[in-house]
Amino acid sequence: MTLNLDERIELLKEVGEEIITLEDLKEMLQWKLTHKKEIIAYDGFEPSGNIHIAQGLLRAINVNKLTKAGIKFKFLIADWHAAANQKFGGDLKVIKKVGDFFIEVWKVCNMDLDQVEFIYASDLVKNPDYWELVLTIAINNTLNRVIRCTQIMGRDESESLAASQILYPLMQAADIFYLNADICQLGLDQRRVNMLAREVASDLNRPKPIAIHHHMLMGLTKPFDNDSEGIDRAIKMKMSKSNPNSAIFMLDSPKEIKNKINQAYCPPEQISDNPVLEYCKYIIFELVDSFYIERPDKYGGNVEYDSYKALEEDYVKGELSPPDLKPAVAKYINQFLKPVRNHFEENEKAKELYKFVQKEYKKAHS
Repeated sequence: MTLNLDERIELLKEVGEEIITLEDLKEMLQWKLTHKKEIIAYDGFEPSGNIHIAQGLLRAINVNKLTKAGIKFKFLIADWHAAANQKFGGDLKVIKKVGDFFIEVWKVCNMDLDQVEFIYASDLVKNPDYWELVLTIAINNTLNRVIRCTQIMGRDESESLAASQILYPLMQAADIFYLNADICQLGLDQRRVNMLAREVASDLNRPKPIAIHHHMLMGLTKPFDNDSEGIDRAIKMKMSKSNPNSAIFMLDSPKEIKNKINQAYCPPEQISDNPVLEYCKYIIFELVDSFYIERPDKYGGNVEYDSYKALEEDYVKGELSPPDLKPAVAKYINQFLKPVRNHFEENEKAKELYKFVQKEYKKAHS
């Protein structure tokens, strides 16, 4: 069934915690649909090691909404960017293979692959036109402006940066235009480079790309930063590969999932800064119609929720407690990840890729 313009907009609003700008989005979609032109969204991923649930399940949920809205999605495997960011010692052969691992995960996490294309940055950089874009963007920006964008690669502008890391934001902005992306559909932590791309678009005589920034899942551990606000705070609170206890990875075992959820920060009767509730809102209720919680009769008996809002209301009132919620969340997350684990246990290519990534990640961080 073909969706009308308003229905497409509503789907994209479900994805975007922030849309820059909604009016630009409506105008672009209207023009593309009227002229029967392809609509392209993109996201770039730095192959930097293991892949967590936000990059796997949540990414699949959001991609499926975009493709349902009639948009083609381009995944950029940012292997050159990872090398510039000194991941795996800048070894492109290793990084590219880690990118292969990412793709293998996405293939088995229920993503609609009919309208998805995987592209390696190492293929883009073979074209001189790509580097002309990078150069033009660099010419039209100050060094300080580019350094402020290093937040996108998990760096602080106060850090001592390698010269290669200055290339990263310039390349990421160039990716947007080289891939002819109408929409940059990335996390809020990528906002600065998307704004840079919008600002430089006129210098390239190109339309401003629309930025649809999705919510970033919190880490499972207790938030430690209460001073920052807005997007900066969200970035500091997101789950991190560098802290394995803050994230559930796509190949975690049932025991690991249970342990991480059991230890997760989950203050009773508190909605804000509650990562377990975030898993319910952004993952579980996106993938199931109802959420079933088992508990003894003396604690109220079993309960079923058909919406996140209903669950949240009970949690605030104290009618649903963390010991009720956590085992159910672990059970559902385990069910969602079981097909991924099975694939990497049964498929020899996938199994070898995962072993390779584990070995190289351990080597790089020893």
